[in-house]
Amino acid sequence: MIKVESFAEGRWHHGDSGFREIHHAVTGEPVAKVSSAGLDFAGMANYARDRGGASLRRMTFHERARMLKALALHLGKHKAGLYELSVASGATKRDAWTDIDGGIGTLFVYSSKGRRELPDETFLVDGALEQLSRSGSFVGHHICVPLEGVAVHINAYNFPCWGMLEKLAATWLAGMPAIVKPASVTSYITEAAVRIMIDSGILPDGALQLISGGTGDLLDHMTGQDLVTFTGSAATGIRLKQTPAIVSSGTRFNMEADSLNFTMLGPDVQPGSAEFDLFVQEVVNEMSIKAGQRCTAIRRTFVPSEMVDAVVTALQSKLQQVVVGNPLNETVNMGPLVSEDQRAEVRSNIELLAEAGEIVIGGDGSLSPLDADLKIGCFVAPTVLLCAEPDTAQAPHDVEAFGPVNTVMPYRDTDHAIALTKLGRGSLVGSLVTASDDVAREVVLGCASHHGRILVLNADSAAESTGHGSPLPHLVHGGPGRAGGGEELGGVRGVKHYMQRTAIQGSPTTLSRITSEWQVGAARPESDRHPFRKTFDELEIGDTLTTHRRTVTEADIGRFAGISGDFFYAHMDDIAATRSLFEGRVAHGYFVLSAAAGLFVHPAEGPVLANYGLENLRFTQPVHIGDTIHARLTCKKKTAKEPREGEEPQGVVEWHVDVLNQEDELVATYSILTLVRRSVEDSSDA
Repeated sequence: MIKVESFAEGRWHHGDSGFREIHHAVTGEPVAKVSSAGLDFAGMANYARDRGGASLRRMTFHERARMLKALALHLGKHKAGLYELSVASGATKRDAWTDIDGGIGTLFVYSSKGRRELPDETFLVDGALEQLSRSGSFVGHHICVPLEGVAVHINAYNFPCWGMLEKLAATWLAGMPAIVKPASVTSYITEAAVRIMIDSGILPDGALQLISGGTGDLLDHMTGQDLVTFTGSAATGIRLKQTPAIVSSGTRFNMEADSLNFTMLGPDVQPGSAEFDLFVQEVVNEMSIKAGQRCTAIRRTFVPSEMVDAVVTALQSKLQQVVVGNPLNETVNMGPLVSEDQRAEVRSNIELLAEAGEIVIGGDGSLSPLDADLKIGCFVAPTVLLCAEPDTAQAPHDVEAFGPVNTVMPYRDTDHAIALTKLGRGSLVGSLVTASDDVAREVVLGCASHHGRILVLNADSAAESTGHGSPLPHLVHGGPGRAGGGEELGGVRGVKHYMQRTAIQGSPTTLSRITSEWQVGAARPESDRHPFRKTFDELEIGDTLTTHRRTVTEADIGRFAGISGDFFYAHMDDIAATRSLFEGRVAHGYFVLSAAAGLFVHPAEGPVLANYGLENLRFTQPVHIGDTIHARLTCKKKTAKEPREGEEPQGVVEWHVDVLNQEDELVATYSILTLVRRSVEDSSDA
């Protein structure tokens, strides 16, 4: 039997009393015993803040992102043991893949986003500069910095790996340490994953601690710099959220609660169509993956009234192909629930749901699990109920059987279906299967206020769709009302939950120094030599080149039209152009850009290796024949690139470009991105 340990203040800890025994979901044999007795919870919180937090905050986003990638690679090499342990929780290989490889994949995604979307800095400049005064000498901006506390993650039993890793990815990328508290019933899997990460030596000391067992008085030591996340039942989440220390100190609290997620068959879909088959398969998948033990699983299925019999018949046919039994048998595609307590709860809730309808598929009387004993293992048959009166019945919109259980309900028309989806008082996810984009628009806009994510599925997207129940690190996960009102993941959005957004005010030059990014209106000192002759490391934020001038001629416009093929009337037709808002012929906007490049680009071979992007382009005023333009090029931002094997050291420089006419009026403004060579001696730590 595994004696599950905690990892606290840099060392592994055995509970000294009050053990809870965990049993195998198939055989009923004891698997592990868990206790957190003897832990110093206040000490753990302080250790995280003082040791882990300090180390992580010294790292840049890019350094933290590389740390996530290293962890993902290391976990991938040692995941076989996690798969073996998962069998005891009732997980099939498909279930374990979702949990283990899904969690590792989330680390990879956040590593990539950290290096591509965040700066190589310890803080984040958020949004655009705000003009606060008429002349522009007083401006405002926002920055995000890591909270200086600890993130406490209290996780559910159904995803002992993914549930931990998807939260840790955003937490660590933001620069916060974490204390993880998994559900006891699957804590032996989480503990094994934590051991792999701790033994890797990749994490700074104090970045990760683990509580196996109860949280004791940990939440009593929360401060305004800490954050608590909870995944599980709404009742438990509400109780934790009301902890006096959390309320009084304003500790951030993010809750993701189990909810009554829905799927809807569009009124346009008929039996025999690709969408009909997709709908049936999606419902069956959500009932059988993890034996329906997913917070995102479908609980309510809405179908047009005239389609109820066809849907029930199709579900019955598909569910008969689901093999329930011991996950060690390769033919089994649905295992047991995680524990006897969970099975008892699901059975009780099925009885409540049956009072509002009837069981039309399943029921334990028909279940005979493969290579397992129904009396010992925690098995529940895939069960479908039919509620013919969904407007008046309470249970289908209020009772969640957290297992392979689904209630089918009819709707009259689209408005009725949308109204029914809202009776669940908020969910994590809803889905719609339809071949009509008009139906999709109506349902999504009608339902979005009550659901955190909506999947629209049709034959076009089916081949690559990740399905109703799979949260993705790129998109937000969470939902309103009953779903907890919280939000996590969502790419960089999820990182910002662990940071403090602070408004800063001052002169543009001062804010440029604070943010390490040139701000509009800040000083633009002329560079001592052409900026394109400087290496990445020699360039200073604000280095500026003011170019010589060029007068735009009629011949310029004619030649550019011939080269580009753009003979738009405003450039070529004197009469039409005079009648237009331009009041005469004007130069092509892209000619203005090309002419500006000719003014500021240095022709000689040098540190600038390539120009690979242009952003935020605005043409602010037309350039007429005879106007004289010049450009002002300013080093706005620098980002060192992670060196690849065989690649010379380099960085990305963002340049702000203003193009002005003879009256010093702005005619165009934009940013260009260039690859610039780094000095070898300054790039060893890139």
